[in-house]
Amino acid sequence: MKYVLDVHTHTIASGHAYHTIKEMAQSASEKGLELLGITEHAMTMPGTCSSFYFSNLKMLERKMFGVEMLFGVELNIQNLNGEIDMEMDLLRKMDIVIASMHVPCMKSGTREENTKAYRKVMENPYVNIIGHPDDGRYPVDFEELVLGAKEQHVLLEVNNNSLDPRCTREKGEENVRTMLAFCEKYQVPVVVNSDAHTDALVGCHCYAEKIIEDMRFPEELIVNRSTDALKKFLKKIQ
Repeated sequence: MKYVLDVHTHTIASGHAYHTIKEMAQSASEKGLELLGITEHAMTMPGTCSSFYFSNLKMLERKMFGVEMLFGVELNIQNLNGEIDMEMDLLRKMDIVIASMHVPCMKSGTREENTKAYRKVMENPYVNIIGHPDDGRYPVDFEELVLGAKEQHVLLEVNNNSLDPRCTREKGEENVRTMLAFCEKYQVPVVVNSDAHTDALVGCHCYAEKIIEDMRFPEELIVNRSTDALKKFLKKIQ
């Protein structure tokens, strides 16, 4: 399958990434992507940009180097109540919204508590994707997570970075396999993303693809096959 999009990437604005928007877009173009998402970390991540940065995204070009661009946010889930770190009036202006659990921003609860927090976040009408739910530092009931995604029309992410040996997340491959098995069982689509923090990793899905091919996961459940497939999950409220 040809992967035509990557919608979870970061630039220097996130504070711990290393290239500019233009550099990321050029890399996407060189790799033949049709669509690229730039999703900087929201405000409680140490070193990231302010709310003013996100409020001014409207000024950016939505096509660069022949690649369609989406500018949005990777929210930091704040607690076990599923609270997030962006106000609704700003959140609704984002092209795309990912919500994730990050060690600098949230302490893990039990398997049941983490699952409940994800389910609560999915109820937010502007959240499109749950980012790297494979991180074993935040144990989760994957069957409940998948059922929640189906109910709320939210995409679950297969995060290639979680599978990179250099990544500090835990049990990535084990958890991705478990999640994909339930996604196939309940016919719930996924999005495969690089979570690139450098231009070299834009569109890099190599570790994820290996698992997907090994499991013979259905192509029709991978929205990276077309931009239209992805866009069906964007902006649940227009």
